[in-house]
Amino acid sequence: MDIQLVVSDKIGPVSAILVRPPNAWLLYVLAHGAGAGMRHRFLESISETLAGRGIATLRYQFPYLEAGRKRPDYPPVLQATVRAAVVKAAELEPELPLIAGGKSLGGRMTSGAASETPLAGVRGLVFLGFPLHPPGQPGTSRADHLDRVDVPMLFLQGSRDDFARVDLITDVCEGLEPNATLHVVDGGDHSFGVLKRSGRTPSEVMGELVDTAVEWARSHVLGRVGA
Repeated sequence: MDIQLVVSDKIGPVSAILVRPPNAWLLYVLAHGAGAGMRHRFLESISETLAGRGIATLRYQFPYLEAGRKRPDYPPVLQATVRAAVVKAAELEPELPLIAGGKSLGGRMTSGAASETPLAGVRGLVFLGFPLHPPGQPGTSRADHLDRVDVPMLFLQGSRDDFARVDLITDVCEGLEPNATLHVVDGGDHSFGVLKRSGRTPSEVMGELVDTAVEWARSHVLGRVGA
């Protein structure tokens, strides 16, 4: 379902898409990465796969892409958009528990917003390739805010991700325990693409991501198995 959400009087509205399966038991407020919007094939694919497991998604645009610009907005604007999307999700589906996060930049802006003020009703964060550092510039300063996030976090990372060296993201998550869970997709890059010689298909990798998210949500967000 195509909808609009108003970020603020100053920023204006942005587009969003709600995918809600009939058997929904959870709603994931899902932000896109820096270079591609909410209709990117990866986000469409993961939304469809999550729907098959009973998880609804609300995908939304950041204002810069809504306006056709390439350069991302400043963090206050991006984080305001995250907050508006969370509020809209609760309005649309008040009976569904909420989680939030997203791909790369979208996930980092979600955690940034949550570190400043808890996102109302959000029970956990899921990162689809947390961008810990720029390619070729290893570091962990982008994770400094994560210890101020007060809900469980799931980090889904590829072992070949140029934006998050495995040893560094592992150290970050270990430092955040028990609030952080790390799952590394063997051979995956920043978009979870794997080499042909791995013998794995994109749908198999997507299944791994979704299965991991479902298991984590049932145990860490809902606190029970078999939701």
